[in-house]
Amino acid sequence: MAKQMTEPHRQHQRDTERPPRHSPSETSLDVGSAVLEGRPRHGTRSGRKAIFELEGVDVAYSGKTAVRNITFDVAENEITALIGPSGCGKSTLLRCLNRMNDLVPGATVEGRIEYHGQDLYGASVDPVEVRKRIGMVFQKPNPFPKSIYDNIAFGPRVLGMKGDMDQLVEAALRRAALWDDVKDRLKDNAFGMSGGQQQRLCIARALATGPDVILMDEPCSALDPISTGKIEDLMMELRESYAIVIVTHNMQQAARVSDMTAFFTVELEDEGASRTGRVVEFDETEKIFTNPADPRTEAYVTGKVG
Repeated sequence: MAKQMTEPHRQHQRDTERPPRHSPSETSLDVGSAVLEGRPRHGTRSGRKAIFELEGVDVAYSGKTAVRNITFDVAENEITALIGPSGCGKSTLLRCLNRMNDLVPGATVEGRIEYHGQDLYGASVDPVEVRKRIGMVFQKPNPFPKSIYDNIAFGPRVLGMKGDMDQLVEAALRRAALWDDVKDRLKDNAFGMSGGQQQRLCIARALATGPDVILMDEPCSALDPISTGKIEDLMMELRESYAIVIVTHNMQQAARVSDMTAFFTVELEDEGASRTGRVVEFDETEKIFTNPADPRTEAYVTGKVG
């Protein structure tokens, strides 16, 4: 088992009043394996199988709380949308799910985040292995200054993945619905692709390392409507094999593609001096958009506020 990153700012604090964490010895992340072994996944309502379970999660930067008391789950073969006004902590929470916040000086995470029943922040868990299993696509397409082929092959090479690299690259591009567009120019620089193609390339790059979860931070905000439609169609196809968590400000997009939705809001504290994000409501997307339980959710999804 690889050791946990040890930089001083990569702290994980636990509130002893919250539910106890499971011992790292109860489960293991098998580095190099496509399947995580350990306790069975927890069943949730309506037969859903949880990949992530969050309970009482707080995230702070240099002691200032960004999000507080976040509790919900993410299930396999579902798209979960995180919606809410700017600054409510959606992206902050998303980065917790593959430990990207470890890279932020002063960031701390409290509460419980379990991945396949294992403490994601356990002392024996390697953050690099976490990011292999939990891929991420960012707001702006960010291909490497390399060929299309080398963009896809980069992650598998770094991780020492074995097998036919040509087949792996082709499989990732096919899953991202990009193979037919680029199969004759794999050695061309990725910067020569259109914006929508670059974003699909970034999705293919994330898929190449064999994740079972894909995190997307506003993946269509920099794209035109046609490219946005292609990315949404791709998400619907990928849902058959992956769990997807997407941050979006586009209410129509959330309603079109997601199965579950978490609505975040901002609470002002200290007479407006600090802003803290909280989840107001988490439920099936259809209910969130047609019959929400909280009037704040209704006000946001109908455009009255936000």
